Amino acid sequence: MKNTIITVLILVVIGAGVYFWMKNPGGSAVKVDNSVATTTDSQATTTPAKAEGAEVVIGKSVDGKDIVAYNYGNGEKRVLLVGGVHGGYSWNTALVAYEMMDYLKANPNVIPKNVKVTIIPVLNPDGLSDAVGTSSKFAKSSVSTSNAVLVASRFNSNNVDLSRNFDCDWKATGVWQTKPVSGGSKPFSEPEAMAIKNYVESHSINAVIVWYSSAGGVYASSCGGDVSGETIAITDAYAKASGYPAYDSYDFYATTGDLVNWLAKKNIPAISVLLTTHKDTELAKNKSGLSALLQYYAK
Repeated sequence: MKNTIITVLILVVIGAGVYFWMKNPGGSAVKVDNSVATTTDSQATTTPAKAEGAEVVIGKSVDGKDIVAYNYGNGEKRVLLVGGVHGGYSWNTALVAYEMMDYLKANPNVIPKNVKVTIIPVLNPDGLSDAVGTSSKFAKSSVSTSNAVLVASRFNSNNVDLSRNFDCDWKATGVWQTKPVSGGSKPFSEPEAMAIKNYVESHSINAVIVWYSSAGGVYASSCGGDVSGETIAITDAYAKASGYPAYDSYDFYATTGDLVNWLAKKNIPAISVLLTTHKDTELAKNKSGLSALLQYYAK
């Protein structure tokens, strides 16, 4: 009886070995894909930071144009800069982002070793293209001289104001100056807003700068509460170095569904940098501001 049991056990072991050999006849180890693919309600797939290249498409606009993030430096702390939220209406916010990209490419040593700078120069490529003919880098001479074209190009191709489409005090109808504007059918209804949402939620981000125009100032962010201490610190640092005045909040008129305030809701320090006019990039001031911010995170 004992010999019979031993014989059965031997046959079982041999059978199992033959089965696994047939499943993997080369004898090589089975490869495990350790990358993480995060699927959201927009079915977007994110790439792990370690596999991230210098240029990454993070989403598409309504009209199918790429929304691209560009990376500089290799540090663990990430500072995100965003331009072109209001398309061609605030074309100088996209152009200052492209100029900053040129500056960082030519001067990589200004980025501390522990910091990575990511720039999304154009969040609203459809609107920018309507006003300047492209969503890539452009010259001032390409900008439409028609005020009607510039105003219309503030919005995406669904006629939604992207900076009213985020999940902080969102409303279907928001306000721009004294005019009603669409905030979309729900928070993140627009693919451009969803693209940056997915990006932010799949990366560890220490601070965000969003360029707008025009009021000439650095504005802190909050969503239904006090401004965080770190947000106050980076607001003051950027303002002091750049020469822009610093403000605790934007109070020209009520803003709903705002990008930086949504970031604050997610406990990410974020500031709005409003260029002084719609015509200049004020690159020198913004280089100084960014330098101060990078030194803050170099600690």
